[in-house]
Parts: sequence; C-alpha cells; structure tokens
Amino acid sequence: MGKIIAIANQKGGVGKTTTTVNLAAALGVLEKKVLLIDADPQANATSGLGIDVDNVQSGTYQLLEHTQKAETTIINTSSPNVDLIPSHIDLVAIEIELVDKDEREYMLKKAINHLKEVYDFILIDCAPSLGLLTLNALTAADAVMIPIQCEYFALEGLGKLLNTIKSIQKIHNPDLDIEGMLLTMYDSRLRLSNQVVEEVKKHFGDMVFDTIIQRNVRLSEAPSYGETIIKYDASSKGAANYLNLANEVLKKNKEKV
Repeated sequence: MGKIIAIANQKGGVGKTTTTVNLAAALGVLEKKVLLIDADPQANATSGLGIDVDNVQSGTYQLLEHTQKAETTIINTSSPNVDLIPSHIDLVAIEIELVDKDEREYMLKKAINHLKEVYDFILIDCAPSLGLLTLNALTAADAVMIPIQCEYFALEGLGKLLNTIKSIQKIHNPDLDIEGMLLTMYDSRLRLSNQVVEEVKKHFGDMVFDTIIQRNVRLSEAPSYGETIIKYDASSKGAANYLNLANEVLKKNKEKV
C-alpha cells in the first residue's frame, strides 16, 4: 500500500517544487514507483519534468472537477519510475468552481485514494497558499512534508501552517501525520543559515530531517532544461542531497510499517 505525501508551505520560494520533483526522481532511481501530482496553477513541477504546459489536455483540474478518472490524466515522464498528473493555469479557477460543492475538501482524496495500490509514493506539489487546493491536498495525504528555507523569515508563517494542519486533523483527516520538516537553501558560509538550522532543530527536534538541502547552482539550473537534478547533473551536491533525503524517507517509512 502506497503513501501520499503533500509537500506544503504557504510561503513561496522555499523549495517546494524543487523538493517534490527531485524527491520523486530520487525515489524513482531507488526503484520506487512514484506519482507526482502538480496541484499548483503555476505548473512548475510539470515543466520541471520536461512537459510542455501549453499542451496539457487533462490533469489536476479535471481530477478535482471529477470530469475524468485519475488514470486518464496520468502521463509518463522521462524520469525512471515517475508518472505525473500535470497542472495548467486553468487550475486557478478551481477554488471558485468548487466553493459551493458538497464535500469540496475531499475531491482530491476521492479521485486518487485507489492509486495507493499502484504506486509506492504519491507526492503532491502544493500551491503557495492555504486555499482550497492545499486543503484538498492535505485532506488526501497521509503525511505532509514542510520545506523551510534557511533565511531570516523562515519560521514566519510556520505557526499558521501548523495550525491549519491541526484543524485538518481535527475536521477532515485525523490520520494526517507530519512526515518531517526539510531545511532548504542552506549556505554553510552564512551565520544566519546556521542559526536557522539550530533554531528549527531546537523547536522541532526529531520532526526535522537530518538531510539538509544546500544551495546549489546546478539545482537552480535544472528546471530551465526541464530536467530533474539527477538527470541534469547526477554528480552535483543537489543530487546527493535529494538521494539522501529519499533514503531517509524510505528508512522512516520502513520503521513505521
């Protein structure tokens, strides 16, 4: 039985999409069957896997509208063992269209729950907001991974996200777990980066992944070529970081079984 992990943080630019795409690729390389669901209207995870967003005919929008079955929205990617349900700018309209529907928070859960029998991991790239799209992702997920940028305002807004997670656990998804907090964009030369690491580990202890994603030029370049870091530069620091994270996720889930 597979596991659904939402990668969420309402702050933009913290490495959500980078993490979703490259963790999916790393798990795929480690021979796990992965489905990535792009639930962000910006569709960066879709283009980051080399898919032309303008040519997307069906994807997360149709999935949430329940106008198509999940199987018809899935496309193959060039990344080994990684499939994708793509996004499109149309997804912007979904929050308005779902607003008066019954059980609107459960649309994604109903559409994808059966896919846990097909995939080892289903990763959902969330939009940088706490709107209905993110609510759907967190209601559908078994766990949430929270990327935290090693910057001054890193902890700002984290309380709001944790409160949202608590209320979802209370109302919609009592089984929602925190997979872990992932420190991203770390620069060992900066005292500030080290302070943020210390602060987050002091507050959240075991909830923080041992793996830290370091600032890496190759990691920033890869999406512009529509490639994951493993395909773009397998020998880079970024590739090593995400393979370490994938191994940590696998180890963590083996212990929980």
